Amino acid sequence: MPAPTILEFSRLRSLRADRPDAVAHALNARKRRDVVRGDGRLFIVAADHPARGALAVGSDPTAMANRYDLLERLAIALERPGVDGVLGTPDIIDDLALLGLLDDKIIVGSMNRGGLRGATFEMDDRYTGYDVPSMTAAGVDFAKTLVRINLADPATAPTLEATANAVTDASRAGLPIMLEPFMSRWVDGRIVNDLTPDDVILSVAIASGLGASSAYTWMKLPVVDDMERVMEATTMPTLLLGGDSGADPDETFSTWDDALTLPGVRGLTVGRTLLYPPDGDVAAAVDTAAQLVHRTGLAAAS
Repeated sequence: MPAPTILEFSRLRSLRADRPDAVAHALNARKRRDVVRGDGRLFIVAADHPARGALAVGSDPTAMANRYDLLERLAIALERPGVDGVLGTPDIIDDLALLGLLDDKIIVGSMNRGGLRGATFEMDDRYTGYDVPSMTAAGVDFAKTLVRINLADPATAPTLEATANAVTDASRAGLPIMLEPFMSRWVDGRIVNDLTPDDVILSVAIASGLGASSAYTWMKLPVVDDMERVMEATTMPTLLLGGDSGADPDETFSTWDDALTLPGVRGLTVGRTLLYPPDGDVAAAVDTAAQLVHRTGLAAAS
């Protein structure tokens, strides 16, 4: 489907103002698919950053501030072969549904966005987005949580408890839930995620035990050094995250390519790196990543 036109954006604004019930109708009417199918691998485009106050991409502090530009980039990404779905907060998902861009796509609902970037309360990562009942009612296919663990900040404890409750609720509802864990710390007034292999392994160990059942739990992990040892820390299906852009694209794709061959790795969940590539070519960046995830399937289809 081509990127939304100005007239479609006008219709989107009108529906939001005059027909708020159109959101539920669009979500319920969309064509759904199995979460895992075909080659069993997933490529999800992520766009839940703005709700946490994270608008920057590389050196541009407001790259994601223009909602219309973001939606156009998402529309380009979602039409590319091999893109299985999108990760977003309700505002993003509702816009995409009203624009008719979610047929045969997986919707991944972002749950906790309360730990705003740069806030003194950043580690108090409250669940301010989707909850499990709202996702099941809307036909959302997958849940996602951010699990930052700061051993020196007491706000980590209620965040872990809330995450455990979300995992339990998702398991009871039969809803897959993706945990994105980090060991984090305060450095000069800001939160820094520790990306050594040992820290990532520790975060996986802690996150894996959250909730009354792990039956529907997936992991969303950064690509770090010694990734083979990291993947030995979990039996749960894992998607790799992409992080911010800024590194050399070829080097980034090469790193993903290597990690995607490891046992347990099921695909990618990437946002800014692909939606805001250095050369501006969203379709080309998405196509490269899709080929890394769905190597055999896309090659056979081409």
